[in-house]
Amino acid sequence: MTRTQKTVFILVALVALVMGLTVNKVLTGKGQGDPTALIDAGIILLPQSRNLPDVQMTNQEGQSVTVNELKGKWSLLFFGYTFCPDICPTTLAQLRQIKSELPKEAVDNLQIVLVSVDPNRDNPTQLKQYLGYFDPQFVGLTGANVEDVQKVANAVSIPFIPADINKPNYTVDHSGNLAVIGPDGTQRGFIRAPLNNQKLVAQLPELLKRP
Repeated sequence: MTRTQKTVFILVALVALVMGLTVNKVLTGKGQGDPTALIDAGIILLPQSRNLPDVQMTNQEGQSVTVNELKGKWSLLFFGYTFCPDICPTTLAQLRQIKSELPKEAVDNLQIVLVSVDPNRDNPTQLKQYLGYFDPQFVGLTGANVEDVQKVANAVSIPFIPADINKPNYTVDHSGNLAVIGPDGTQRGFIRAPLNNQKLVAQLPELLKRP
């Protein structure tokens, strides 16, 4: 074997080794969780995080909260409303159940946030009472107007259709997807609806360990 052939052989071997290690890392997801398992659980991570808009809202305690300052913990944002007949109570009940099955370390690093798509009816008192039926630690946010809420929803790509509030007992068309917000206050991804409790309980703890 000539020197040139030896050099080529060594280079091919090194490339194969690097590719093998890379593929193995992707498939096993060492230190990052299994990406295939995350997707199977409905967790879709963005290739690049997104900043949230500087929108002022009010929580269920009547305190002012800036949306882009949801920091320190991982947050799951669900866009719904307290008069919702189906998706909202089902989703919030699922999130309560999922939370109850997570290890304490994961629970301590997670907050569930209901962002009301019906600020006309969902004042802080209404939000607090409603969330109390599921988990008093769930956070509720309502806006001064529907335009502010739409700005947040559109920024995380979970839009909704504003209701005609002049109709009696109106409903709001909205998604069951969740926006995943990292502890740095940026959007890291989505969780697709319908939620799979068992798979999310298995995958969320590793996700919630990420900085």
